[in-house]
Amino acid sequence: MSSSRRPALALGLLSVALIVCALIGLGVGATPVDWSRALTDPSSPARAIVESRALRVLLGAVTGAALASAGCAFQALLRNPLGDPFALGVSGGAALGAALAVMVTAGALWISGAAFAGALVAALLVVLLARASGTIDARALLLAGVVLNTATSAVLSLLRSALPGTRAQRTLSLLLGAVSDEAPSTVMAILALSALGWLALFALSKSMDLLTLGADSAGSLGVSVRRVELMVFAAGSLVVGAVVSVCGLVPFVGLVVPHYARAWVGGAHRRLLPACALAGASLLVLADAAARGLFRVLATEAPVGALTALLGAPFLFVVLRANRRSD
Repeated sequence: MSSSRRPALALGLLSVALIVCALIGLGVGATPVDWSRALTDPSSPARAIVESRALRVLLGAVTGAALASAGCAFQALLRNPLGDPFALGVSGGAALGAALAVMVTAGALWISGAAFAGALVAALLVVLLARASGTIDARALLLAGVVLNTATSAVLSLLRSALPGTRAQRTLSLLLGAVSDEAPSTVMAILALSALGWLALFALSKSMDLLTLGADSAGSLGVSVRRVELMVFAAGSLVVGAVVSVCGLVPFVGLVVPHYARAWVGGAHRRLLPACALAGASLLVLADAAARGLFRVLATEAPVGALTALLGAPFLFVVLRANRRSD
Protein backbone atom coordinates (compact mmCIF):
# COMPACT_ATOMS: atom_id res chain seq x y z
CA MET A 1 0.00 0.00 0.00
CA SER A 2 1.34 3.44 -0.94
CA SER A 3 2.28 5.78 1.89
CA SER A 4 -0.26 8.34 0.64
CA ARG A 5 -3.12 5.92 1.32
CA ARG A 6 -2.06 4.90 4.82
CA PRO A 7 -3.37 8.05 6.58
CA ALA A 8 -6.75 7.66 4.87
CA LEU A 9 -6.90 4.01 5.93
CA ALA A 10 -5.93 4.94 9.48
CA LEU A 11 -8.67 7.58 9.66
CA GLY A 12 -11.19 5.05 8.33
CA LEU A 13 -10.16 2.48 10.94
CA LEU A 14 -10.34 5.11 13.69
CA SER A 15 -13.88 5.98 12.57
CA VAL A 16 -14.88 2.32 12.77
CA ALA A 17 -13.23 2.05 16.20
CA LEU A 18 -15.26 5.03 17.44
CA ILE A 19 -18.50 3.41 16.28
CA VAL A 20 -17.57 0.16 18.04
CA CYS A 21 -16.66 2.02 21.24
CA ALA A 22 -19.93 3.94 21.10
CA LEU A 23 -21.91 0.69 20.82
CA ILE A 24 -19.97 -0.69 23.80
CA GLY A 25 -20.76 2.49 25.71
CA LEU A 26 -24.45 2.14 24.96
CA GLY A 27 -24.51 -1.45 26.21
CA VAL A 28 -22.45 -1.20 29.40
CA GLY A 29 -23.99 -0.09 32.69
CA ALA A 30 -25.57 -1.12 35.96
CA THR A 31 -28.75 -2.11 34.09
CA PRO A 32 -28.49 -4.55 31.14
CA VAL A 33 -30.10 -3.40 27.89
CA ASP A 34 -32.77 -5.45 26.16
CA TRP A 35 -31.80 -4.48 22.62
CA SER A 36 -34.84 -6.08 20.98
CA ARG A 37 -37.18 -3.95 23.13
CA ALA A 38 -35.03 -0.87 22.75
CA LEU A 39 -35.09 -1.08 18.96
CA THR A 40 -38.75 -2.00 18.54
CA ASP A 41 -40.65 -0.33 21.40
CA PRO A 42 -40.24 3.47 21.68
CA SER A 43 -42.04 3.55 25.04
CA SER A 44 -40.04 0.78 26.69
CA PRO A 45 -37.63 1.38 29.61
CA ALA A 46 -34.89 -0.18 27.47
CA ARG A 47 -35.29 2.60 24.87
CA ALA A 48 -35.13 5.23 27.65
CA ILE A 49 -31.90 3.70 29.00
CA VAL A 50 -30.28 3.68 25.55
CA GLU A 51 -31.30 7.29 24.89
CA SER A 52 -29.91 8.39 28.24
CA ARG A 53 -26.63 6.59 27.63
CA ALA A 54 -26.45 7.98 24.11
CA LEU A 55 -26.21 11.52 25.50
CA ARG A 56 -23.50 10.41 27.89
CA VAL A 57 -21.58 8.63 25.11
CA LEU A 58 -21.82 11.79 23.00
CA LEU A 59 -20.52 13.93 25.87
CA GLY A 60 -17.65 11.49 26.46
CA ALA A 61 -16.76 11.50 22.76
CA VAL A 62 -16.79 15.29 22.59
CA THR A 63 -14.63 15.54 25.72
CA GLY A 64 -12.06 13.03 24.49
CA ALA A 65 -11.90 14.63 21.04
CA ALA A 66 -11.50 18.12 22.53
CA LEU A 67 -8.74 17.19 24.99
CA ALA A 68 -6.78 15.16 22.43
CA SER A 69 -7.03 17.91 19.80
CA ALA A 70 -5.98 20.59 22.29
CA GLY A 71 -2.99 18.45 23.31
CA CYS A 72 -2.02 18.07 19.66
CA ALA A 73 -2.23 21.83 19.11
CA PHE A 74 -0.26 22.71 22.26
CA GLN A 75 2.47 20.21 21.36
CA ALA A 76 2.84 21.87 17.96
CA LEU A 77 2.76 25.36 19.43
CA LEU A 78 5.34 24.67 22.14
CA ARG A 79 7.32 22.16 20.04
CA ASN A 80 7.32 19.95 23.10
CA PRO A 81 5.85 16.46 23.74
CA LEU A 82 4.46 17.57 27.13
CA GLY A 83 1.93 19.93 25.58
CA ASP A 84 -1.00 18.31 27.41
CA PRO A 85 -3.85 20.48 28.79
CA PHE A 86 -3.75 18.67 32.14
CA ALA A 87 0.04 18.51 32.56
CA LEU A 88 0.33 22.19 31.63
CA GLY A 89 -2.31 23.23 34.15
CA VAL A 90 -4.68 24.51 31.45
CA SER A 91 -7.41 22.06 32.51
CA GLY A 92 -6.88 23.14 36.13
CA GLY A 93 -7.34 26.78 35.16
CA ALA A 94 -10.54 25.88 33.31
CA ALA A 95 -11.84 23.93 36.30
CA LEU A 96 -11.11 26.87 38.60
CA GLY A 97 -12.89 29.28 36.28
CA ALA A 98 -15.89 26.95 36.14
CA ALA A 99 -15.94 26.56 39.94
CA LEU A 100 -15.91 30.34 40.43
CA ALA A 101 -18.80 30.66 37.98
CA VAL A 102 -20.75 27.94 39.85
CA MET A 103 -20.74 30.25 42.88
CA VAL A 104 -22.92 32.81 41.09
CA THR A 105 -24.78 31.03 38.29
CA ALA A 106 -26.08 27.69 37.07
CA GLY A 107 -26.10 28.62 33.37
CA ALA A 108 -24.06 26.19 31.30
CA LEU A 109 -22.87 28.83 28.81
CA TRP A 110 -21.74 31.21 31.57
CA ILE A 111 -19.86 28.41 33.30
CA SER A 112 -18.26 27.35 30.01
CA GLY A 113 -17.28 30.97 29.32
CA ALA A 114 -15.62 31.25 32.73
CA ALA A 115 -13.84 27.94 32.13
CA PHE A 116 -12.57 29.24 28.77
CA ALA A 117 -11.22 32.38 30.45
CA GLY A 118 -9.55 30.28 33.16
CA ALA A 119 -7.97 27.97 30.57
CA LEU A 120 -6.63 30.86 28.49
CA VAL A 121 -5.14 32.63 31.52
CA ALA A 122 -3.57 29.35 32.70
CA ALA A 123 -2.05 28.66 29.27
CA LEU A 124 -0.47 32.10 29.12
CA LEU A 125 0.79 31.84 32.71
CA VAL A 126 2.45 28.48 32.02
CA VAL A 127 4.31 29.87 29.01
CA LEU A 128 5.44 32.92 30.99
CA LEU A 129 6.63 30.76 33.89
CA ALA A 130 8.44 28.36 31.58
CA ARG A 131 10.12 31.18 29.66
CA ALA A 132 11.46 32.60 32.94
CA SER A 133 14.18 29.93 32.76
CA GLY A 134 15.25 31.20 29.32
CA THR A 135 14.03 28.31 27.15
CA ILE A 136 10.78 26.34 27.05
CA ASP A 137 12.08 22.83 27.64
CA ALA A 138 10.24 19.79 29.03
CA ARG A 139 11.37 20.32 32.61
CA ALA A 140 10.39 23.99 32.63
CA LEU A 141 6.94 23.19 31.24
CA LEU A 142 6.38 20.35 33.67
CA LEU A 143 7.48 22.46 36.64
CA ALA A 144 5.22 25.34 35.57
CA GLY A 145 2.31 22.91 35.14
CA VAL A 146 2.92 21.38 38.57
CA VAL A 147 2.95 24.83 40.19
CA LEU A 148 -0.27 25.86 38.48
CA ASN A 149 -2.03 22.54 39.13
CA THR A 150 -1.11 22.72 42.82
CA ALA A 151 -2.45 26.24 43.13
CA THR A 152 -5.72 25.54 41.30
CA SER A 153 -6.31 22.29 43.22
CA ALA A 154 -5.83 24.12 46.51
CA VAL A 155 -8.30 26.85 45.55
CA LEU A 156 -10.82 24.26 44.31
CA SER A 157 -10.56 22.40 47.61
CA LEU A 158 -11.16 25.61 49.54
CA LEU A 159 -14.17 26.44 47.38
CA ARG A 160 -15.57 22.94 47.91
CA SER A 161 -15.40 23.37 51.68
CA ALA A 162 -16.99 26.83 51.51
CA LEU A 163 -19.82 26.16 49.07
CA PRO A 164 -23.12 24.65 50.23
CA GLY A 165 -24.84 21.46 49.07
CA THR A 166 -25.06 20.78 45.36
CA ARG A 167 -22.54 23.48 44.44
CA ALA A 168 -19.92 21.83 46.63
CA GLN A 169 -20.69 18.51 44.93
CA ARG A 170 -20.28 20.14 41.51
CA THR A 171 -16.87 21.46 42.55
CA LEU A 172 -15.87 17.97 43.73
CA SER A 173 -16.87 16.51 40.36
CA LEU A 174 -14.68 19.11 38.65
CA LEU A 175 -11.73 17.89 40.70
CA LEU A 176 -12.32 14.18 40.11
CA GLY A 177 -13.28 14.22 36.45
CA ALA A 178 -16.45 12.41 35.44
CA VAL A 179 -18.65 12.00 32.38
CA SER A 180 -22.08 12.35 33.94
CA ASP A 181 -25.69 12.43 32.77
CA GLU A 182 -26.38 15.95 31.54
CA ALA A 183 -29.39 17.68 30.01
CA PRO A 184 -29.56 17.53 26.20
CA SER A 185 -29.28 21.32 26.00
CA THR A 186 -26.03 21.24 28.00
CA VAL A 187 -24.53 18.50 25.84
CA MET A 188 -25.48 20.36 22.66
CA ALA A 189 -23.97 23.60 23.98
CA ILE A 190 -20.70 21.86 24.84
CA LEU A 191 -20.69 20.17 21.43
CA ALA A 192 -21.19 23.52 19.66
CA LEU A 193 -18.43 25.30 21.61
CA SER A 194 -16.00 22.41 21.15
CA ALA A 195 -16.77 22.19 17.42
CA LEU A 196 -16.16 25.93 17.04
CA GLY A 197 -12.78 25.69 18.73
CA TRP A 198 -11.82 22.54 16.83
CA LEU A 199 -12.67 24.11 13.46
CA ALA A 200 -10.51 27.11 14.38
CA LEU A 201 -7.62 24.76 15.15
CA PHE A 202 -8.17 22.88 11.90
CA ALA A 203 -8.09 26.17 9.98
CA LEU A 204 -4.67 26.81 11.54
CA SER A 205 -3.32 23.39 10.48
CA LYS A 206 -0.85 24.73 7.92
CA SER A 207 0.45 27.35 10.32
CA MET A 208 0.96 24.72 13.02
CA ASP A 209 2.88 22.57 10.52
CA LEU A 210 5.25 25.48 9.99
CA LEU A 211 5.50 26.29 13.71
CA THR A 212 6.91 22.84 14.37
CA LEU A 213 9.94 23.94 12.33
CA GLY A 214 10.66 26.70 14.85
CA ALA A 215 9.47 30.27 15.28
CA ASP A 216 12.26 31.76 13.13
CA SER A 217 11.70 29.32 10.28
CA ALA A 218 7.93 29.82 10.41
CA GLY A 219 8.34 33.58 10.39
CA SER A 220 10.66 33.42 7.37
CA LEU A 221 7.98 31.41 5.54
CA GLY A 222 5.36 34.11 6.07
CA VAL A 223 3.69 33.02 9.32
CA SER A 224 2.71 35.77 11.74
CA VAL A 225 4.05 33.78 14.68
CA ARG A 226 2.65 35.81 17.60
CA ARG A 227 -0.80 36.06 16.04
CA VAL A 228 -0.93 32.34 15.28
CA GLU A 229 0.29 31.50 18.79
CA LEU A 230 -2.47 33.60 20.33
CA MET A 231 -5.11 32.08 18.04
CA VAL A 232 -3.99 28.52 18.86
CA PHE A 233 -3.98 29.30 22.58
CA ALA A 234 -7.47 30.81 22.29
CA ALA A 235 -8.95 27.95 20.23
CA GLY A 236 -7.31 25.29 22.40
CA SER A 237 -8.50 27.02 25.56
CA LEU A 238 -12.03 27.19 24.14
CA VAL A 239 -12.30 23.43 23.58
CA VAL A 240 -10.65 22.64 26.92
CA GLY A 241 -12.81 25.12 28.82
CA ALA A 242 -16.01 23.83 27.21
CA VAL A 243 -15.52 20.20 28.21
CA VAL A 244 -13.84 20.81 31.59
CA SER A 245 -16.77 23.01 32.65
CA VAL A 246 -18.94 19.88 32.57
CA CYS A 247 -16.62 16.88 32.96
CA GLY A 248 -13.88 18.36 35.13
CA LEU A 249 -10.24 17.27 35.18
CA VAL A 250 -9.71 14.28 32.88
CA PRO A 251 -5.93 13.89 32.75
CA PHE A 252 -3.46 12.80 30.08
CA VAL A 253 -5.83 12.26 27.14
CA GLY A 254 -4.09 15.17 25.40
CA LEU A 255 -0.70 13.64 26.16
CA VAL A 256 -1.21 10.01 25.12
CA VAL A 257 -3.43 10.26 22.05
CA PRO A 258 -1.41 12.69 19.85
CA HIS A 259 1.73 10.55 20.15
CA TYR A 260 -0.01 7.47 18.78
CA ALA A 261 -2.03 9.42 16.22
CA ARG A 262 1.16 10.98 14.88
CA ALA A 263 2.61 7.51 14.33
CA TRP A 264 -0.54 6.45 12.47
CA VAL A 265 -1.14 9.41 10.13
CA GLY A 266 2.06 11.47 10.20
CA GLY A 267 2.71 14.99 11.42
CA ALA A 268 0.57 17.02 8.99
CA HIS A 269 -2.12 18.62 11.14
CA ARG A 270 -4.86 18.40 8.50
CA ARG A 271 -4.74 14.64 9.11
CA LEU A 272 -3.42 14.67 12.66
CA LEU A 273 -6.20 16.74 14.20
CA PRO A 274 -9.01 14.48 12.85
CA ALA A 275 -7.04 11.42 13.95
CA CYS A 276 -6.62 12.87 17.45
CA ALA A 277 -10.31 13.73 17.63
CA LEU A 278 -11.40 10.22 16.62
CA ALA A 279 -8.87 8.43 18.84
CA GLY A 280 -9.51 10.72 21.82
CA ALA A 281 -13.26 10.24 21.49
CA SER A 282 -12.85 6.45 21.33
CA LEU A 283 -10.53 6.40 24.35
CA LEU A 284 -12.82 8.41 26.61
CA VAL A 285 -16.00 6.61 25.56
CA LEU A 286 -14.29 3.32 26.34
CA ALA A 287 -12.92 4.65 29.65
CA ASP A 288 -16.37 5.86 30.66
CA ALA A 289 -17.85 2.47 29.76
CA ALA A 290 -15.19 0.83 31.95
CA ALA A 291 -16.04 3.22 34.80
CA ARG A 292 -19.71 2.26 34.55
CA GLY A 293 -18.81 -1.43 34.29
CA LEU A 294 -16.85 -1.20 37.55
CA PHE A 295 -20.12 -0.34 39.32
CA ARG A 296 -20.90 -4.04 39.54
CA VAL A 297 -17.60 -4.64 41.34
CA LEU A 298 -17.21 -1.50 43.46
CA ALA A 299 -20.92 -0.73 44.02
CA THR A 300 -20.06 2.82 42.97
CA GLU A 301 -19.01 4.45 39.75
CA ALA A 302 -15.29 5.16 39.45
CA PRO A 303 -14.32 8.64 38.17
CA VAL A 304 -13.23 8.41 34.56
CA GLY A 305 -10.40 10.80 35.40
CA ALA A 306 -8.89 8.17 37.69
CA LEU A 307 -8.81 5.64 34.85
CA THR A 308 -7.16 8.01 32.38
CA ALA A 309 -4.63 8.97 35.08
CA LEU A 310 -3.71 5.31 35.54
CA LEU A 311 -3.16 5.10 31.80
CA GLY A 312 -1.34 8.41 31.38
CA ALA A 313 1.01 8.52 34.37
CA PRO A 314 3.29 5.68 33.13
CA PHE A 315 3.20 7.19 29.65
CA LEU A 316 4.35 10.54 31.05
CA PHE A 317 7.30 8.77 32.68
CA VAL A 318 8.23 7.17 29.34
CA VAL A 319 8.02 10.52 27.53
CA LEU A 320 10.22 12.19 30.16
CA ARG A 321 12.86 9.46 29.87
CA ALA A 322 12.84 9.68 26.07
CA ASN A 323 13.13 13.45 26.24
CA ARG A 324 16.06 13.19 28.68
CA ARG A 325 17.88 10.76 26.37
CA SER A 326 17.38 13.04 23.37
CA ASP A 327 18.79 15.97 25.40
